[in-house]
Amino acid sequence: MSERKSVAEVLQSTVVATIEATQKVLTTLIEALQRLLGSMGEAVFSRVPSLLQSINRMRGRLLALGVTTVAAYALYTHPPFLTVERGEMAIRTNQLTGNSAEFGEGPLLEIPGLHSVRVYSMRDQLFRPTESRSASGNAPFQSMEGLAVGVDLSVRYALDPTKLAQVSKRLPDNVGTEIVQPVIEGIVYRTFTRYSVKEIFSTKRMEIQQSIADELKPKLAADGIVLKSVMIGQVDLPADYKAGLEKMLAAEMESDKMRYTLDLRSKQVKQNELEAEAEKVKREKAAEAAGQEQIIAARAQAEAMKHVLPFKQKQIEQRQLEAEAEKISRIKTAEASAEARRIEAAGEADSRHKLADAEVYRMEKVGKVASEQLARDGALIAKNPLLIQKTLADKLSDKISVIIAPPPADGGFIGSALLGASKPAPVTPAPTQPEEAPPAE
Repeated sequence: MSERKSVAEVLQSTVVATIEATQKVLTTLIEALQRLLGSMGEAVFSRVPSLLQSINRMRGRLLALGVTTVAAYALYTHPPFLTVERGEMAIRTNQLTGNSAEFGEGPLLEIPGLHSVRVYSMRDQLFRPTESRSASGNAPFQSMEGLAVGVDLSVRYALDPTKLAQVSKRLPDNVGTEIVQPVIEGIVYRTFTRYSVKEIFSTKRMEIQQSIADELKPKLAADGIVLKSVMIGQVDLPADYKAGLEKMLAAEMESDKMRYTLDLRSKQVKQNELEAEAEKVKREKAAEAAGQEQIIAARAQAEAMKHVLPFKQKQIEQRQLEAEAEKISRIKTAEASAEARRIEAAGEADSRHKLADAEVYRMEKVGKVASEQLARDGALIAKNPLLIQKTLADKLSDKISVIIAPPPADGGFIGSALLGASKPAPVTPAPTQPEEAPPAE
């Protein structure tokens, strides 16, 4: 709100000053024309004061119109919006108050004449000098011996977003060229002069890299720049030094080869001695172990016999006991079998005796029943002689034809008259004796 009020006040004061200046110019011009034209000018410009009074009465409207016109023209010629791209940060400074504010990705309001906006890239940037890569280049590094050395150096850095608002006022437009490059070159050239070519090429590359990073970090941090990494790539040696280094390396390699060969031969001799000594010790240990093994085996066998003999004796006793038990078991089995057979025979005899008694009893009963039946039949026939005829007729009824004849007067057999048989004498039945059952066996 304070920025908007200040802008409105500035515009209003500008328009008022413009109107007052215009009135002064018009008044001066009218007076000059009056002096030049004389009486004619007085008649012509007699109405100018009334015109000026009308302008003063319309001063508010003219003021609003002027402000609107100036604002529209300013918006048209200088759009108030600025787009901050991805990976960038804008610092907007108020020209009236001097206050600064940070803005990230997106649209940003920028009022011309009031705001000053600077956009910085927050992405990682790489400083990689090309003139120092080759030993024969325009700006090679110098070693401790004073030889030119080409080094492929890469320094990755970025602006510190936490300090950007503080240091933005003193940062130049091109941070990489005006700040980073001079600082890096001053430290790197000085650092390489403390090391020899051999150290730069092989032995102390990591030490040099760390030394450069340690010196660069506080220098760049003072200007709001964060050092991400320092990398040393390919090292280009001078041609003469490279040729001499190759020869020296060849000689060193030959010397190392000879030294390694002699060392190897010495170690082989020592190895053979150690192997022979080891073989000797191995055989002695094997002989001692074999003898000790035999002694231990003999002792173990003797010790085992102490336990085996009683065990064998116990086995013999156990077998004798088992044989005696088997004998007793068989005797008991035979006795049990004989006793079972005797019991079976006695049971069989008793069973047969009981069966014979039962048969005798049955025959006696059957005889008695048969005798009693015969007695009853004789008595019945004696009382009713016609039963014989009826019985005969029943037996022959399905084999003969029926003949109807009168019964005889004497009550005899109905067929005696047909057959012409004489009348038999009456038979007196003898008394029946019951059969005696046979004696039991």
